[in-house]
Amino acid sequence: MDRRIKIGIIGTGGISHFHMAGYASLVNVEVSAACDMDENRLKTFGSKYGVRQLYTDYNEMLSKEELDGVSICTWNNSHAPIAVAALGAGKNVLCEKPMAMNTKEAEEMRDAAKKSGKLLMIGFVKRFGKETGICRDFIEKGHLGDIYYAKASYLRRCGNPGGWFADLKRSGGGPLIDLGVHVIDQVRYLMGRPDAVSVSAVTFNNIGMRYDIKGIERYKASDYNSYCDVEDMASALIRFDNGAALAVETSFSLNIKEDSANLELFGTKAGARLEPKLEIYSQMEDYLVDISPRYHKGDKVFDEMFMRETAHFVDCIANGANCLSPAQDGVELMKILEAAYASAKAGKEVVIDK
Repeated sequence: MDRRIKIGIIGTGGISHFHMAGYASLVNVEVSAACDMDENRLKTFGSKYGVRQLYTDYNEMLSKEELDGVSICTWNNSHAPIAVAALGAGKNVLCEKPMAMNTKEAEEMRDAAKKSGKLLMIGFVKRFGKETGICRDFIEKGHLGDIYYAKASYLRRCGNPGGWFADLKRSGGGPLIDLGVHVIDQVRYLMGRPDAVSVSAVTFNNIGMRYDIKGIERYKASDYNSYCDVEDMASALIRFDNGAALAVETSFSLNIKEDSANLELFGTKAGARLEPKLEIYSQMEDYLVDISPRYHKGDKVFDEMFMRETAHFVDCIANGANCLSPAQDGVELMKILEAAYASAKAGKEVVIDK
């Protein structure tokens, strides 16, 4: 890459700092502009990272700045209008997960990318984890056989971030759309991206924010308050068109001992567990064997995933690399999430239209 790639960041809340760190680690990449409707937060961001061109209106930034790409790090309900505007302005886009609030918005974003000829990459950051990459190597070499079932969970005991995360109008939902999207996408990616055909789900809202709990540290949204109208916990069974199925559980508030993340795949030749570390369970010479691939796992796993994700986005822009998280995958995830919430509301399985 010979020329300097210029990036703009829209939304300077918590997740934007991971994007910024990723871009800052790359040679010949400059974050030259940032935008946020909160002017004080925007100025703090600009001062911290030396970003000089600051805007409170993303349309103004898109029209004035010559940018190769933008990261969208805003509330979920603004992903679609910002992405469509950025693509229309000739910018490549890396949009945080979830892609949108619903399937219709996601399809509009995808279509805008096709029309503009620009890249729309969805921020499925777990695809860039070391465990995911190593497990995918084993799967592609046939060591797991056909994967026919998976279990995944992302559970917090007292981890509702509040603010916009707990506001249905801005977030689109609670832990299912915020946390569940990670593991659902991770499983679908490792399965070879099958399309979902139906979802049977339940959601519960029995505990609430737990904003009065003392003695713990937890992440809080910058606009944290006690309001909450999203689910505490969700559980779903997702069926795919290749016959495989995924059982997923996710929570912001749940009466468990401690927070946990788990992902297990079950294949005809072997099984695999990716959390808390990668292990493969198989048989050799008529013995059951457990395989633990050796790899370096750094201290800042989350940071490193974002560094690989932003590096891939820049590689796609500068060198035409094949995008690992294309817009259509975001559309498919929105179909699953939308069907899950519809199933929970209706109290029955929902079939996903093709």
